[in-house]
Amino acid sequence: MSSFPAYPSPAIQRVADRLAALGHAHAPVMLDDAARTAQQAADALGVALGQIAKSIIFRRKSDERAVLVITSGDRRVDEKRVQALVCGAGEKLGRADAEFVKAQTGFSIGGVAPLAHANEPVTLIDRELFRFDVVWAAAGHPHAVFPLTPQELERYTGAPVHDVVQATDA
Repeated sequence: MSSFPAYPSPAIQRVADRLAALGHAHAPVMLDDAARTAQQAADALGVALGQIAKSIIFRRKSDERAVLVITSGDRRVDEKRVQALVCGAGEKLGRADAEFVKAQTGFSIGGVAPLAHANEPVTLIDRELFRFDVVWAAAGHPHAVFPLTPQELERYTGAPVHDVVQATDA
């Protein structure tokens, strides 16, 4: 089935298996140190902070569904923009605590992959990721990441691309 090696965590294995099923060329990479933040991941990989495809989980209050926003590590998500895209009139988006994230995605905060979730979230990709040829995403664990193009991310998740970050001064 998978041409990728066996991994020490079922969550990483789930991501590796999904990547293999999609025909992705790159297996998850194990980092020596945990990369629970985008900055830690960028430092460990020697890449620009913006090349880290960070996964931010919100809770849609109307139906308790997870909302996954995948954006560049150097950007901050604009919660109001996300809410306008995924909530109906008068509905709210809320913060997701660690317990909600783990229950909905099957991953712990710091290792939330953009795919292979326990329960399929509503997913949005921020267009800022398309500034880069290659980005790196968590692979189900704070020690595991994998490279892909923004176009592959869009294809693998089936998620729409939107402008969902706060304005920058650039």
